[in-house]
Amino acid sequence: MSPTNMHGPNSPAPEPDFVPGLELSRRFYTDAVRPLLEEAAPGVAHSAARIGSGSEVLGYDTPRSADHEWGPRLQVFLHRHDVPRHAARIRHILAEHLPKTFLGHPTNFAPAGEADRDIRVMRATDGPVHHRVEVTGTATWFTDTLGFDPAQGITPADWLATPAQLLAEVTAGAVFHDGLHTLTPLRRALRWYPHDVWLYVLACQWQRVAQEEAFVGRCGEVGDELGAAVTTARLARDLMRLCLLMDRRYPPYGKWLGSTFARTSAGPRLSPVLTAALAATDRHAREQHLVHAYEIVAHQHNQLHLTDRVDPATRAYHSRPFQVLRADRFTEALTARITDPALKDLPPVGAVDQFADSTDVLTRPALARALTTAVRQTQQERRTPPLPSVPAPRHHRSSPRHPHARG
Repeated sequence: MSPTNMHGPNSPAPEPDFVPGLELSRRFYTDAVRPLLEEAAPGVAHSAARIGSGSEVLGYDTPRSADHEWGPRLQVFLHRHDVPRHAARIRHILAEHLPKTFLGHPTNFAPAGEADRDIRVMRATDGPVHHRVEVTGTATWFTDTLGFDPAQGITPADWLATPAQLLAEVTAGAVFHDGLHTLTPLRRALRWYPHDVWLYVLACQWQRVAQEEAFVGRCGEVGDELGAAVTTARLARDLMRLCLLMDRRYPPYGKWLGSTFARTSAGPRLSPVLTAALAATDRHAREQHLVHAYEIVAHQHNQLHLTDRVDPATRAYHSRPFQVLRADRFTEALTARITDPALKDLPPVGAVDQFADSTDVLTRPALARALTTAVRQTQQERRTPPLPSVPAPRHHRSSPRHPHARG
């Protein structure tokens, strides 16, 4: 049943054929929005895109996605001087003159319910359209979305304070028109970490593996099979994120981690190994599969030629009978190649989503930057020189992002 039918009292109508959200938004812009923009603000330059949160931005939307925050929607960017002059009129004209439906989908969005006022769903209307065409400036949008304006430069502090899933959402999607000639260069600047930041984030991801790789055997040795299984799952997740980082892909929102990992160079070979480790019911079987996984990922590291070759063979964990990779060796090798002293001298805690796993933090840039600042201030008390603290975002949305608004 379509979202309109789910939330309306009328008898069901035929469901429209599914069109991937990016294509739907592209056609919506070309056929419906752009002609009205030319009428509302003739001669005013703009850019248009579908970027930010949403399963369609990452290319993972299905008919199921239409039940919330999916449909004909996009961003329209104006020059900062044109936002106060034209944005309100453009929004009004769109509300009054957009078609009520587009390719069978309502262009009106309404709250999903009293308990979910921040979540919007497509719903038919006879009045003005409450559309999802966001009319704004690039500086405002990027600062609201990431916590900083990349046009002002991107510091190491900005990179490390920004959750990778937000960077994934900003650099994915599609630009339909770039009349401002700024949106494409900004997205290009955010496409991937600078080399030293990449080395640091990789080193910290290896460190996460090093910190727990011996726990699977120890939990199993004392009969804690549940604890061993949970630790195995944590290690599998860390290895998946590590492979994404090695492939220069930002790890996405957790729901899409497996789908994105499957597209990495290591995904086809490593997926069955990690699946077997998760399905194992005793510590010896888990260790066997994890050892195989470790060596696959270690070989991939060596193929990148970011460091001198690191022995990919597993070994005993000191005097204990547990086979581990000693992943800290990769951390040390990567750290040795970092030349920026502000990064080289940092302890290996990493970017914000490497030491925090709260949806509330990772979907709210202000919280992510505040937490990063607190961590850096703690480091400043212990080590010098510290990474500069992260300024709070200059703009804030009127309501917080809903953690489930990503399709």
